Amino acid sequence: MGFRNRSPAGLAPVEQGLATTRPTIKIISNPPVPEISSPLFSLFDQKLPDKLRCLLEGPLPGPEVASRFEPGSRVVKHYAAPPDGAREAAVLVLLYPSLGQWHVPLTVRGEHLDHHAGQVSLPGGAVEPGETSAGAAIREFHEELGAEGLNVELLGRLTPLYVATSNFRVEPWVGAAAQRGDMRPNQQEVDRLLEVPLNHLLDPSHFGRHQREKEGRRFEVPHFAWEDYLIWGATCMILGEFITLLGRLDEQNERW
Repeated sequence: MGFRNRSPAGLAPVEQGLATTRPTIKIISNPPVPEISSPLFSLFDQKLPDKLRCLLEGPLPGPEVASRFEPGSRVVKHYAAPPDGAREAAVLVLLYPSLGQWHVPLTVRGEHLDHHAGQVSLPGGAVEPGETSAGAAIREFHEELGAEGLNVELLGRLTPLYVATSNFRVEPWVGAAAQRGDMRPNQQEVDRLLEVPLNHLLDPSHFGRHQREKEGRRFEVPHFAWEDYLIWGATCMILGEFITLLGRLDEQNERW
């Protein structure tokens, strides 16, 4: 089902990624890149899921790197305790092999939706009554992208974050699959599937900043660039924590 008109990454444009075709943005020349030492995976590392599981059991870097990846209008403390009454949501950062390297699927919300058409997000949605956040992340992935029968192994959870505009506390789960699966976007919710190589996200040349305006105020917004899209807001924050965590693999590789 997904969030439809109540995306976990936010109801306001400053909380989610939009296609670069939107006229309200201005790319900043020669943007600074985050201080990330993540190694590029030039070869397909079949042990990556096991290594990630170990990393996810340790301290998570979300709050430490928030300023690198969250919008410059930081009015909301995304990693602070959510207020009473906040709703629960979950998203999935899925790794799967394709063409000899790991990929992560992202979605572009349908242009026919009444609100936030064209936003880039991770598969995810609201946690339903009686459901765990882990179960919601997997269910929403299948509802948005199909791939029925694909076995998704959850490796652990990234740092939960609060999105004020939609009043959601979002739990990002990391999972892995042994194959791509038959992913077909649900046209009622997803306009396009973006299959982003992990190496692309790890390459600092694909990270930048752009300017946005809200209520007469201009501010800088970090983003990952992929094709004609800027991936920013809550999705950028989640992916930013993820690749920062991958940067610790240099230390961990000594034990493998």
